[in-house]
Amino acid sequence: MSLEKAKAHLRRWGKDRDVKEHELSSATVELAALALGAEPCRIAKTLAFLNGERTILLVAAGDARVDSSRFKKAFGVKKVKMVPPEDVERRTGHAVGGVCPFGAPPETDVFLDESLRRFRTVFPACGSSNSSVELTLPELEACSEARGWVDVCGGWK
Repeated sequence: MSLEKAKAHLRRWGKDRDVKEHELSSATVELAALALGAEPCRIAKTLAFLNGERTILLVAAGDARVDSSRFKKAFGVKKVKMVPPEDVERRTGHAVGGVCPFGAPPETDVFLDESLRRFRTVFPACGSSNSSVELTLPELEACSEARGWVDVCGGWK
C-alpha cells in the first residue's frame, strides 16, 4: 500500500506519526484544502514529469502553475511532458491522487519549487487520496530527499 510506503519513508525522520488520514478525499488541491481547513496555496502538490528513463517529481505550491519555458531551461528537456495517468504508479510509487515525494523509486528525482518558500509549513500528500502531513520547509527538503530548489512555476506571485 502506498500510504504505508510513504509512512515507512517518513519514519527515518520521525514524521510517520504526523501523517493524517482524512475522512474527505485530498486527491486534488481544492479537496485537500477543504479536508485540512487550509488555504489551497499551502497544499504542496507533487507533479510527475517524464525525463527519459527518469521521472521528475516537482513539489509546488497549490496555486502555482508550471511555466513550460522555465521548466525546459531548468531541466534541459525539449518538451514538458507529464507522466501519463496509466504510468503514474509505476513511475512514482504512488497512484494518482496520492503522488508524493516520499518513498519514490530510485530512478525518480525530486525537486522543490520556489513557490513553496513563502510558507512556514506546507501539506504534501502521503501516498493515498486521503492523507497528508504538515512539514516545515527544512523538513520537506530533508524528508523528500530533494535534489534541490528550482524556479519553474508562475501564477503565484
